[in-house]
Amino acid sequence: MELEEHYADLKATVADFADEVVAPVVAELDRTHSFPYDIVERMGRMGLFGLPFPEEYGGQGADYFALSLALEELGRIDQSVAITLEAGVSLGAMPIFRFGTEEQKQEWLPDLIAGRRIAGFGLTEPEAGSHAGETRTTARLENDEWVINGAKQFITNSGTDITSLVIVTAVTGQRPNGSKEISAIIVPSGTPGFTVEPAYDKVGWRASDTHPLTFVDCRVPEANLLGERGRGYANFLSILDEGRIAISALATGAAQGCVDESVRYARERRTFGRPIGAHQAVGFRIARMEARAYASRSLYYSVARLMLAGKPFKKDAAIAKLLSSEAAMDNARDATQVHGGYGFMNEYAVARHYRDSKVLEIGEGTSEVQLMLIARELGLNDE
Repeated sequence: MELEEHYADLKATVADFADEVVAPVVAELDRTHSFPYDIVERMGRMGLFGLPFPEEYGGQGADYFALSLALEELGRIDQSVAITLEAGVSLGAMPIFRFGTEEQKQEWLPDLIAGRRIAGFGLTEPEAGSHAGETRTTARLENDEWVINGAKQFITNSGTDITSLVIVTAVTGQRPNGSKEISAIIVPSGTPGFTVEPAYDKVGWRASDTHPLTFVDCRVPEANLLGERGRGYANFLSILDEGRIAISALATGAAQGCVDESVRYARERRTFGRPIGAHQAVGFRIARMEARAYASRSLYYSVARLMLAGKPFKKDAAIAKLLSSEAAMDNARDATQVHGGYGFMNEYAVARHYRDSKVLEIGEGTSEVQLMLIARELGLNDE
């Protein structure tokens, strides 16, 4: 799959960065559950957080496909670093760029786009996971302020030393038909009543930042409403459609990383007098892994181009996210098998991919949600 020169140059630059800067330190970051502050700073200086944003806000003036290429190369080496960038751009800065007022953009975007600060996306709740329309967090207007009460969970980039804000969805009223009016509100870090609870002890993505959040009479100015009142849920769904392309790219990188590690090991490890890759059972297993990575890459390339062309892509993004996340998980399992006992040791990258890849089938819409979306786009309503 040949890329235009500027895309190919970006991909090569990020690949070198991932190999030379990320790879040597991520095992220790994973072991200690440490957020990669130095890597984030360097990615900011490289302009990776600003790839899909216009130059007027400090961005690179590129596009979402460029971001996806960067995510693939980072995901090839480490998913924690990749998801930090993905969430920082797709879920943190992008809602402000898409739906914010000019004042909000001028206030928040320069630092987010430069990677000096990051932001979280507060959608999921303890009682409203895949069915985000059941949001229970509330926000009422009182003396020109939103008073927010509720809780969010599994929120990425929400509790670091450089987190500047979290965008939360909250019920702000009731529609004439009795359904909830859900709006999005910007809550700056450190706002009284906004508590970032202790970080989760996760199976994977252990160098990324993930927290539950609590809001108790948390007050922010009325002007912190993001987008039109009552459009918060719909706007966030459109953000998730875009984000599924990014997650597909990240998953493709993870799938390819498992191939690369397996090829390297299969050439070095010898049994019965020859490299294990020369044994058909191992060679065929790795060949199938390569086919999965290739297919995943083709998928997200295709969907990204649909999006950039302004064509409908909801179903396509769901398909890409579904199949790419499955490819990452399948490749991680097979790579562990190729490595044998060593694949079960955390010192090997495939062990980290094995732990990390499962959440790709859960985050930003479970596989079941993707199937539901695909069925709905086919006209197979569940009513």
